[in-house]
Amino acid sequence: MLHELQSLLSFVDDPGAEKSAYVQAIEDRNCLGKRSGRTRQLTARHLAALYAIDPEITLFRVLRFFWGRDISGQPLLALLCAYARDSILRSSAAFIQSYSIGETVTREALEEFIDNQEPGRFSKATLKSTAQNVNSTWTQSGHLQGRVKKIRSLPKATPGSVSYALLFGYLNGIRGEAIFKTEYARLLDSSFEESAELATEASRKGWIVLKRLGDVIEVLFPNLLSVQEMEWVREQN
Repeated sequence: MLHELQSLLSFVDDPGAEKSAYVQAIEDRNCLGKRSGRTRQLTARHLAALYAIDPEITLFRVLRFFWGRDISGQPLLALLCAYARDSILRSSAAFIQSYSIGETVTREALEEFIDNQEPGRFSKATLKSTAQNVNSTWTQSGHLQGRVKKIRSLPKATPGSVSYALLFGYLNGIRGEAIFKTEYARLLDSSFEESAELATEASRKGWIVLKRLGDVIEVLFPNLLSVQEMEWVREQN
C-alpha cells in the first residue's frame, strides 16, 4: 500500500498529528479517493496494520521523520515498516532473496512457498490474492520489476532507508558491525561498505550518529529516540 501511504502522509502533513487525524483523513475526508465508506474503513484498518499510522509507536514516528527527508528512500522505508509488522511479508523475504538478480520470479512459486509455511491455511483463491499482494509489495520496494513477468532486481538503498534498517537492529539489541548484517539490513540488498557509506552520509546530515575507528563501529540514534525509549533499550539490553 505504498501509494496509499504516500498520499496519506502528503495529505496529513503534520508529523505530530495523532492517529485519529490519519483515520479521519481517510474515512471522513476521503483523502485516498475511495468509493464507499466501507472501503475507506478497510483501507484505514490495513494501513494501521502495516504502518501503525500512530506517532506513539516508534516505528511509525521514525518512518515519518525520514519520509520527507529522503524521498527516494520511501519505497524501502515503507517495506521495512511493513516487514516488521506483517508475518506473511516477513516470511516471504527468504523466498525473494533466494533469487539472483535477473531471475524470473513466478506467482505460482510464491504461492507454493506461502502454502508450505502453513499448509492448508489459505484457500486457493486467497493464496493467489495473497501472493499477488506480496509480489506487488516487493515490486514497489524495487526487489522485483515487471507488471506480469516479475524479474528479481536490485532496490536502491538510501541514507534514510539504511538508517531505518539500522534502527531496527539497534532496538533488537544489535551493536557494532553486526548492526549492518541484521535481517532488516539484508532487505536493502546493499553491501556492508555501501551501507556504511550511506550511514556516514546520514550521520553528516545529523539524522543518526555513526562513529567508526578501524573495525570498531558504533551507531546511535539520539535524534530519533526519546529519553523513555532509550531507557527501554538499555533495560532490554
